[in-house]
Amino acid sequence: MKKYNFGAGPCILPREVIEKTASAILDFNGIGLSVAEISHRSKDFQPVMDEARALVKEVLNVPEGYSVLFLGGGASLEFCMIPFNFLVKKAGYLNTGVWAKKAMKEAKLFGEVVEVASSADENFTYIPKNFEVPTDLDYLHVTTNNTIYGTELHKDLDVPVRMIGDMSSDIFSRPVDVAKYDCIYGGAQKNLSMAGVTFIIIKDDVLGRVQREIPTMLDYRTHIKKGSMFNTPPVVPIYTAMENLRWIKANGGVQAMQKLAKERAEIVYGEIDRNKLFHGTVKCEEDRSYMNICFVLNDEYADLQDEFFKFATDRGMVGIKGHRDVGGFRASCYNAMTIEGCKALVETMKEFEAKH
Repeated sequence: MKKYNFGAGPCILPREVIEKTASAILDFNGIGLSVAEISHRSKDFQPVMDEARALVKEVLNVPEGYSVLFLGGGASLEFCMIPFNFLVKKAGYLNTGVWAKKAMKEAKLFGEVVEVASSADENFTYIPKNFEVPTDLDYLHVTTNNTIYGTELHKDLDVPVRMIGDMSSDIFSRPVDVAKYDCIYGGAQKNLSMAGVTFIIIKDDVLGRVQREIPTMLDYRTHIKKGSMFNTPPVVPIYTAMENLRWIKANGGVQAMQKLAKERAEIVYGEIDRNKLFHGTVKCEEDRSYMNICFVLNDEYADLQDEFFKFATDRGMVGIKGHRDVGGFRASCYNAMTIEGCKALVETMKEFEAKH
């Protein structure tokens, strides 16, 4: 039975990227050693780091004056590093859910934090709009896609201040106007690589403005100066990121990824809206995530939740259970998810509807 991976992360990767990583783990470039065991400073690995950084800049059309880093610690460490390096007096945060709240909590350790808007009043099932952004902010932090609740910013905001973006779960799924941001960061385990590496795209000339002492490992300048090799970087995930970026480029870049994302979303949301058993948790269509499609059973069918999960799993739908904080179901459709997989999920939902 063919399986379709709808897991929220770590998640689906292109099959050829997995195969190339597996091959490199056995024998990297024919040198008789694994990519997992060679020195990160060796002449064999340095080209991997260089190409991965260059591909990030090429695929996202990153302007001059930005550096690309590959570090450990995940996006959760960046919640601390961002205010450590950027918060001089006051920062603004758009509160769209769990990850935005976690980032805001860390920032409060370093200075004044303003919640510019929040969707907490409706359990984060929409993106706030028409909110005012104070012009005296050091930055506005936005979480562009919310994996738990299924909301997404589909285009970059127009605001009067510089932005910082947590793009953990939608990076490389659409074009981004990087010039609007002082920093873009995220865990790689959605659209970029396997778990274990964090990507950071950072504007060089905005660093060094804070007066506080920053620990060496938490200072972005340390890692820019050392080319992400101040300490040993996660070499295998960086290799996988390079191969995945090659795959994105070869398949039309972020413009093609965006077109596919819309097509997948139309297929799955279309069935959710049609099917008598289910409804989507995000009712405003413009806020619906293309990456994480969240839905639940209608109240009169709520007792079928466990049955549907087993029914879908038995038909090869992997990882569709919703986040523990919200329940229901979640079909995560990252770049590597195929149209075939989305259609298979739709047929499963139709079968279940016919059964009941």
